[in-house]
Parts: sequence; C-alpha cells; structure tokens
Amino acid sequence: MQAAAISFETTGPDGFPAARAREVEAVLDDPAEWPAYSRLLGGDPVEGRWESHVVVDGVRCAGCAAAVEAALARVPGLVSAEVNAATRRARIVWSAAQVRPSTWFRAGEVAGYRFVPAGDTFVRERRLREGRLALWRWLVAGLCMMQVMMYAYPAYVARPGDMSLDAAQLLRWASWVLTLPVLLFSCKPFFAAALRDMKGLRIGMDLPVALGIAITFAVSSAATFDPSGPLGGEVYFDSLTMFVFFLLTGRWLETRLRGRTAGALEALMNRQPDSAERLTITGAFETVAVRRLLPGDVVRVRPGERFPADGVISLGSTTADEALLTGESHPVVRGLGERVLAGSHNLSSTVQVRVESVGQGTRFAQIVALMESASLHKPRLAAMADRAARPFLLFVLCAAVATGAFWWPVDHGKALMAAVAVLVVTCPCALSLATPAAMLASAGMLARRGVLVRNLQGLEGLAGADTVVFDKTGTLTLDTPRIGRIACRQGWRVAEVLDCAAAMAVQSLHPAARAIVEAWNATPHPASPWQVSQAFEQVGMGVDAWMTDQGSDAGPCRMWLGSASFCGVPPLGEHASQVHLADAQGWLASFVLEENVRTDANAAIDALRSQGVSVHLLSGDRAAAASAVAQRVGIESVQGDCTPEAKLAFMKALQEQEHGVAMVGDGLNDGPVLARANASFAFGNAVPLAQARADFIVMGGELEAIPAARAQAKRTMRVVRQNLWWAAGYNALCVPLAAAGMLPAWLAGLGMAASSLVVVLNAARLARHGEGGA
Repeated sequence: MQAAAISFETTGPDGFPAARAREVEAVLDDPAEWPAYSRLLGGDPVEGRWESHVVVDGVRCAGCAAAVEAALARVPGLVSAEVNAATRRARIVWSAAQVRPSTWFRAGEVAGYRFVPAGDTFVRERRLREGRLALWRWLVAGLCMMQVMMYAYPAYVARPGDMSLDAAQLLRWASWVLTLPVLLFSCKPFFAAALRDMKGLRIGMDLPVALGIAITFAVSSAATFDPSGPLGGEVYFDSLTMFVFFLLTGRWLETRLRGRTAGALEALMNRQPDSAERLTITGAFETVAVRRLLPGDVVRVRPGERFPADGVISLGSTTADEALLTGESHPVVRGLGERVLAGSHNLSSTVQVRVESVGQGTRFAQIVALMESASLHKPRLAAMADRAARPFLLFVLCAAVATGAFWWPVDHGKALMAAVAVLVVTCPCALSLATPAAMLASAGMLARRGVLVRNLQGLEGLAGADTVVFDKTGTLTLDTPRIGRIACRQGWRVAEVLDCAAAMAVQSLHPAARAIVEAWNATPHPASPWQVSQAFEQVGMGVDAWMTDQGSDAGPCRMWLGSASFCGVPPLGEHASQVHLADAQGWLASFVLEENVRTDANAAIDALRSQGVSVHLLSGDRAAAASAVAQRVGIESVQGDCTPEAKLAFMKALQEQEHGVAMVGDGLNDGPVLARANASFAFGNAVPLAQARADFIVMGGELEAIPAARAQAKRTMRVVRQNLWWAAGYNALCVPLAAAGMLPAWLAGLGMAASSLVVVLNAARLARHGEGGA
C-alpha cells in the first residue's frame, strides 16, 4: 500500500497541507487496503476484528516500547497492542466496528512515534534513508571531535608560561564553535527522544544521555564565557565530542547488527511480489496488484519472478526455489498439475498458474504470521530485564544527583562532571538487549534452516529439555505409506498388476493410492499399456473404472481398486493395511501397505541420544504397529493405543520427575501435549498447525532439524547468560568509578556504547549458521 508508506510523512508535524493528510487518512481507512498489512481474525471485514503489524519508528529501548503500548491502550476499540523494542515492530488487534487505523496511527504519532505498515514497499527505503542520516551524524561528530582534540592537546601538554591566556582562550572558543554542530545536528536524536519522554512523563534510556550532554556543554560553555565563574575554569568539549562520537558509533553498529538478525522475517516478507500478470477473458494478460487476485484466476509467471499466490500449474513446467518456505535447499521440479507456493521463485521457464489461495490463505502468509508472532513475543528473561531496566533508570538519576551533591562542596565543576559520568555509564541498554538480541539471532538462523520459531520462550524450554517424546503417524512416519509386498492371481506377474493398479490409482488422492503410484514410479518400466476410459471414486473405499489393455485384443473390462469390501474379496492374511485389485472374475492382486518411516529418523534419534537426551514414542495406533516403527528407528521406550489423555498423563509424570520435555507431534490431535510440553515441534505441511500451540514449526519435515534446533537453543541460552553477566558486571564495576570521579565523560560514553555493542556482537554469533558456539 503505497499511500500508507507516506502517511506519517504527511500527517506528522512537518507542516504538510491538511488536505494531503485527509487524503492519506482516507487510504488508511479504506477496507480494501487493510489486507496489505492486516489479517482478519473474525467477523465481517468491515466491522470485524483485525490484527495489524506495523514498523514503529523511533523505538530504541524497552521504555519506548512501553510508551507506545501505553499510548495505544488509551484508544477505544483497540483490543491489544504489543511492541518489541529489538525488532521495532508492533502487533495491534483492533475492532473495525469501533475504530479505524488512522485513529491509532495518529495516537502513535501524538506519543512521538511514527507507524509504517509492515508490508509497505517503502520500509526498506526509509530505513536506508535513516541509515544515511545516521552516518552523516556520525561523520560530523567524528570530524569535529578530531578538530576539538587538536585544540585541546596544547592545554594538556603545555607547561606554565608556554601559552598565553589569550591563546588558551582562543582555543576554547574554537572548541566551543566546533562543538555546536555536534550538539545541534549529531545529538538531535538524543534530545528528541528525551523531550518526547519528558512530555509523556516517563523516563527513557535517552534521558540520562541527553542530560549528560547538556550538562557537559553548559559547564564547558560557562568556563569559556567566564573562566573565573562558580563552575570553574575547566572545559570538557573534547570529552563531549568523544562521548557523542563513541555513542553514535556504537548505536550505528548496533542498528546494523540488529537489522541483520531480524533479516529472516524481511527476507520472507520481501519475497511477495507487488503485482501479477492476470489472464483476461480476451486471452490477453493485464498487470494487477497481487491483493486483487481471486481464487480461479490464471496468472503468468516468468523466469526470475516470484509466484504471487498458492496455485496449480495449468500450462508448462519449471523448477522452483522454495528454500525459505519449506527448508528445501535444492530447486524442485514443478510440472503440470503440481502445486506452487506464493513467494517461491520461478527459476527456469514461463508457466501459467491457476490461483487457489490468496492473501492470508497462502502458506507464505501463514509463515509471515508465525514469524511476526515470534518477533513480537517477549521471552520471560527479556520481560524480567525490561522490568528491571525501568526502576534502574530512576536509580541512575538518583545516583547522579547524590554524586553531584557529594562533590559539590569540593568542586562545583567536578561535581557536575561526576554526575554526568554516572548518568552516561549506567544506561541499561545492554541489559534490555541481552535476551532478545540473542533469541532473535537464533530465530533468524533457524528460519533459514526451515524451522520457524513461533514462540521465543520455547528456546529456553528446549535448551533445558532432557527428554523428547515423538508421536508416530505423520511425525516419525510419512503420511503416504509404502508398498511392502504384492500378491497376484496365478498367470499374472507383479509388474503387470502394478501397471494396472497405478493407472487406476492416479485417479485418486488417497494416501494408499499415492503409495501405489510411488511404487510404480520407483521401478524401471516401459509405458503402461493400460488406459482408463471411465473412473468413479467412492471416497474412503476405492476406485471403480473401465480399463483397456492396449497390448491385447480384449475389449474394456471393469475393475475395482480399494478395500476388501469394496472389491468384494477376502483380505490377504492378517495384515492391517491392504489395497486390493479385482476384476469381473474376482480377486486379482493385493498390495500390503507398510508405514513409510522418514529417511532421517534414525539419524535424528542418534543425534538426540548423543546430546544426552532420552527418547520416547507415544502413539494412538495399535501397540504392534507402534512397536514395529520404534524398532525400525531405534526407540526402546514405546507405548501404543494411547489416547490424548494418556499422552498428557505420561508427560505430566515426566515433568513431575523434574524432566524437561520436548514434544514432537503432527499438530492435529496432539494439541494438549504440545501445549503442556516445555518445548514443542510440529510439521508445517498442514494449515491447522497455526493453531497447534507448537513453539517450533519444521517447514521441510526433516527430523534432523530437531537435534539441530536443540543444540542451537543451548548455544542461545549460553549467550544470554553471558550477556546478562556482562551487563551486570559492567555496571557493578563502572558505577563506583564514576561516582568517585575517576571516570571522565568520554570514557563513560565509550563504556556505555561498548557494553551495548558487546551484547549485540555476542548475540550475532548465533546467526552464523549455528557456528556461534559460546
């Protein structure tokens, strides 16, 4: 939605015409534009409940996030608002019957924060523009700092009588002039944020910084104008410019690193194209916005372009890159009638796609919603740090006042500078960033491997898990079984009955039918001689068809493929799962089905055991079937015939014995145990997974992602603990030094910038494909 991208550039306090502001508000309040950045949760689109995701400009810390949430809480019609300071994103749930987006957009602006729709095509451009401005502020601060240091150097090395008073005063005036650009341009973000906090009657992390800068400049200016005044004759322009330069350096690097760790979400969101070529009734193609597509439309996708919606290829064939959507690292072949996913790349040739799902119904939208949810969730440790940071800021101000009061009788100038050092050195940015920076870095790395972190708290639970419980069907086994044994009527060969059955099975989407087709594809064979002239499927029972063997002179014959009762034949032995083939003469063949265990199941379970994890299998299937699968994958502890209540009781018993339990289920009938587990995994091959309460969604269906995710979670928690200890140790060491007057302002600024930077750099190691072991 292009108009919303400039909403706050026209309605903000920048002096734009009121008519333009009303135009933008009209676009924001147009229900046709809401799906571009919102998702309908229920009810009528015009009066129902919506969930919107926006980027919040100006958020730097937990205090800023709390201020935005408080401002939105006062808007009637808003159900909830969550803001994450680390990602600068907000999730807002609102009722269209009571409020319009322009109202809560304006509420955020009144509080001093601009909202930009998260799906806006100009978000990246805005960030680049702000990054260039931040770079200019840093360059100005650096250039002025070097010049001020040159003018300050003679005062440090000169001996009595080496420099006249007039020369010394001239150097001070030159330093004062060079400090003005730093104060008025480079320091503008600090003063703007502090003023915004003061207007809102709250204490933010920029307030101590702004106070420190203002006091330092005031003391130095007083000494310049009146060297014999009450504040003394010392000037600190060199300390001030160095402090600002170091602080801007740290913040610029921190912003770049934080943007990199949150890059997985944007990588997903940016894969959605803005427009598509839609086939018209005249046979020509027209370019339309993606949000205008409807199920049933046919679109043309050229090589190098992204698929705009979920659909089925209706003309042509190609290869597609689905790495970020399914975790499949290699291009996959997509032919006529095969499904393609919105956001995946068309690699090789032009195809036409019949649209099946659009907007929030696509797999792409579900993934983005999961990632948005994870990026806005506050882990327990992060919430504790945020709560600690707020009273800590009040303590900082009190400590600065006490320090100034202590030194005031001794030296007024030193008293103020010691207070400044306390204000600057104790900024709790590192404390607030310690947990979310690490967890978001890990979430980004796991997303690139095809594991979506739906709940950041799950990383803490997974790191402490010493037991993993697997479901069987759809988890250790695939949905499609495999053909184990084939028996046929005398006079027929196995290859012949498989040819005939596969020709009929193509007409059905039943898992047993797909198993027959896969078995036929897996064996070398010439083209099938069988032709299907008429086929009728009885859902859940089988396929009834007229078949013609083109290799013989016989005419069409009627055949049945399906269950024993459907085919009118007795079952073959005691095998539980069978598919039968029959003709007018009776039984022709039987196909014994076996559960198809995932190829990486044994490797995944071996990897978990090597990590010291005990593995259990719980299944609602027959005990014999569960035991057979457990034996094939190497699991010793197995229980079959389990109801959901029995699974839940088993998990509670483990947790009562102080075991941390991770549950791996299919997300459909394992809801209670997935919710109860310390950490839970589900596979991303079904829409109901979004409601399965799982902490992690494995998009590619690879079981080896589970031990890899646990190893990454343990690394994450090690980094979180390192960050928290660093933040606490840094403050414990530096606060006494600053209060004792032993820490100059420039060194305090360097320490504060370095503390935040160390935390973010330490967390960024986790994003390097799991090689950031602590």
